[in-house]
Amino acid sequence: MTDLIQPQKCQDLIYDVGMHQGEDTDFYLKKGFRVIAFEAEPDLVATCQKRFEVEIESGLLTIVEGAIVDFLTDKKPPSSIRFFKNKDNDVWGTVMDEWAARNERSGTSNEVIDVSTVNFSTCLQQYGIPHYLKVDIEGMDIICLKALLPFDEKPDYISIESDKLSFQKLENELDLFVRLGFTAFKAINQAKIAYQKEPLVSHEGYRVGYEFLDGSSGLFGSDLPELWMPYALILKRYRSIFRVYEWFGDFGRIKKCYAGRVFLKALKKFSKKPIPGWYDTHAKRV
Repeated sequence: MTDLIQPQKCQDLIYDVGMHQGEDTDFYLKKGFRVIAFEAEPDLVATCQKRFEVEIESGLLTIVEGAIVDFLTDKKPPSSIRFFKNKDNDVWGTVMDEWAARNERSGTSNEVIDVSTVNFSTCLQQYGIPHYLKVDIEGMDIICLKALLPFDEKPDYISIESDKLSFQKLENELDLFVRLGFTAFKAINQAKIAYQKEPLVSHEGYRVGYEFLDGSSGLFGSDLPELWMPYALILKRYRSIFRVYEWFGDFGRIKKCYAGRVFLKALKKFSKKPIPGWYDTHAKRV
């Protein structure tokens, strides 16, 4: 990368990559952080611009509109890209053909639109390295991790939505974290976020008694539940998670027959727990 500006880390700054309807941005702002939020879907951008009009005007929030693409390996990245806007679940918007096809196999449909592209490296140089980087952009999370490689400073904490279909891709994600200097990890079931509660003493900004909605990323950093694990243990943890995916996942064995789908529906109703859920990988530099 030529003319690389080495930005400083800003302890009061969080990046919300995959803003959606602002569920996480709202939490971060209430906790006293400045936020740089990224969103590709124009309707969601408009919703959030209206919702956070005061915070944008005051400079506490900046919304970057467009889809993050790989500017590191593409010598001539496009100024716009095809975006699959999911008509049934707006959180599933993606630029990835295979992700759009997977969503359609799940019974949803897509509208194809063009959106502008975003160079994440340039944004890091412009806005600074955040204390916490949350990434959830449907198949492109790894691009944000790769963009951090040339920078001297790194976020204290990062979370991404972990791959749930390929264990090899999941292992590649963890290996990239290690290359970035992250040595401690947690696997957090995102289907249980609504049950999370802030600790009595918050180490991440103010304690605000936040009630998390479904679709939120939840707690982060020092406030996360469960113990931090080294690489070997988080890999073992994900092997167990993938065994559950194999049977109960989106394309697991149970769902391949009608009787299995009926059984799974009854099991979810009886247990009142999400089965199997999906996981975010949280990483910490020690």
